[in-house]
Amino acid sequence: SQRDPMLKRDGFEDILEERRNSSDLKYALRCYAPVLYKGVTPCKANMLKNIVLQSDQLHYVINQVSQESGEAPDIIQEEASVILEEMAHRLQISTVRFFAFALSKAFKTLFQHVCVNEEGIQRLQQAIQEHPVVLLPSHRSYMDFLLMSYILYTYDLALPVIAAGMDFMGMKFVGEMLRMSGAFFIRRSFGGDKLYWAVFSEYVKTMLRNGFAPIEFFLEGTRSRTCKSLTPKLGLLNIVIEPFFKGEVFDVNLVPVSISYERILEESLYARELLGVPKPKESTSGLLKARRILSEDYGSIHVYFGQPVSVRSLAQGKVNRSKYNLFPRHIPRKPMEETQSFVNDTAYRIVRLQEDNMVLKPWVLMASLLLQNLEGLELSVLTEQTLWLRGLALSYAAFLDWPDHAPTAKVVSSSLALHRGLACVSGGRVSLVVGEPLGPVTPEEAVFNRAVSVLSCASYRNQVLHVFLRPAMLAVAMHTAASSKKNEVYNCFSFLWDVFSNDFILCPGDTVQDFEEACYLLVKTGAVQMPQQDIEMTDRGQPILSFFNGLLEPFLQGYQVVCRYLCEEASEGLTEKQYIPAVRSFAVKLILAGNLRCYEVLSSDMQKNALAALLRMDAVRKVKV
Repeated sequence: SQRDPMLKRDGFEDILEERRNSSDLKYALRCYAPVLYKGVTPCKANMLKNIVLQSDQLHYVINQVSQESGEAPDIIQEEASVILEEMAHRLQISTVRFFAFALSKAFKTLFQHVCVNEEGIQRLQQAIQEHPVVLLPSHRSYMDFLLMSYILYTYDLALPVIAAGMDFMGMKFVGEMLRMSGAFFIRRSFGGDKLYWAVFSEYVKTMLRNGFAPIEFFLEGTRSRTCKSLTPKLGLLNIVIEPFFKGEVFDVNLVPVSISYERILEESLYARELLGVPKPKESTSGLLKARRILSEDYGSIHVYFGQPVSVRSLAQGKVNRSKYNLFPRHIPRKPMEETQSFVNDTAYRIVRLQEDNMVLKPWVLMASLLLQNLEGLELSVLTEQTLWLRGLALSYAAFLDWPDHAPTAKVVSSSLALHRGLACVSGGRVSLVVGEPLGPVTPEEAVFNRAVSVLSCASYRNQVLHVFLRPAMLAVAMHTAASSKKNEVYNCFSFLWDVFSNDFILCPGDTVQDFEEACYLLVKTGAVQMPQQDIEMTDRGQPILSFFNGLLEPFLQGYQVVCRYLCEEASEGLTEKQYIPAVRSFAVKLILAGNLRCYEVLSSDMQKNALAALLRMDAVRKVKV
């Protein structure tokens, strides 16, 4: 099984401890001399731009675009120069020092601890000197890329250049400061813009080939509003792996980084976005208004730098690189099928590694229990069940941060204190907090307020799903299968696996392996037994299987509501734009009529994933009109 309970993980150091005991100004102004790849001298931003503009690949594309559009190559060259000017970073140590000072002040106010695995930092330091490095952090908050640069500066490591969305560039002053601390800005989508793609890919590959700095981007492409890992996007990963395929570098090190927040800064914002409230535009005034969060306590952050993954080792026996010798390197080509499949497998593998090293806090377990008991739980019962769930999570190799030698009652009460905006204790019962309306509310508004509370809590439950997902799918399959025969249970499991592969990180082709892992884990915890070719629940398995069924219930109900809506209300078809508001109002009607109790159905993320699954499985089709 992939989930070996003896999985060795590093310990953590709190980097804020030293900051609390010494001068932030001294820290920001200290000598900073990071070791670089093969001792290269750092490249000035203007020199980097010249290398890109003079590259053979860019000239080839410029001539191609010139022939297609009929415009002179000089005009296209000028366009490329403008694109690069808009995109490129201008890393300046003075700006980095300013951020080091300002972030020290902010982090000490916001967080109790920022914990980093120092062994991971040592491995990274070694990797940076040997081969080009690509940092791949998980993405749950705007704080992620600031935090990454802050940690690397603290440990005297080379600062990364970071792929950032264009939205940030519109922020007065802040956009330019991000650029001067290593951000390079890219459009969210390129369409069929050949020139833009050529400039962008050549810019990234030039930095990688020469090892001027580690490259950092988010494989998921955007922040996860649900705190589940998102299906990886492959564009940038293709670009950073290509120089290895073409023999331009000996190897590339991919470093998965897991960033775990005890309390997420954007928690209520995310819930509202999932319910259709537009995302606030990134702006400097918005940033200044957000200062009020400095008076809140956001607990701890754990940042785990995983083992560097060698692309060379991964590709051994899977990709025939000699095919790349048949064409000049500067001619851009679509990736071959085996290459595309390799990049896809690698992306899923990295996201699974991120998940495995996510640190889970006690509140994550408590949120899982509260969501299965929306009417509330006695505090004593919640405490007892949290302790039971802790044992189950540890036996499944969860990376749990549980305070040493603290009584469970104290752990539960301090978690409730930190998350008092989400849950409260009244008369010895714990229940979710629903925001108090300022005036009279309509039934629809009452549903919305309840949904904000449920979705905010679900974002914490979702953090533990990767630990329980496979056994939970097996529990649902056992509940659904016509008999206890292993092959019938497997068929149900395989169907669920297929349906949910847009919602969870399920590596393509791993259905059998995931089924075997689920069987192993449920047998190990005594929940099922497997005489001959059967899978049967044991006497002590009932609470475990019941909890697992409850864990996936919101997802099953969400997909069922989408299917009901499409069958009952949209048999004539509908436009993509109408789909989410229409499903949402259909679900609200069901809730108000008392026919549905699951508020997570209102999440746009679940609705999009359900539609993507139905499209993939040919249950619905998309037609351009």
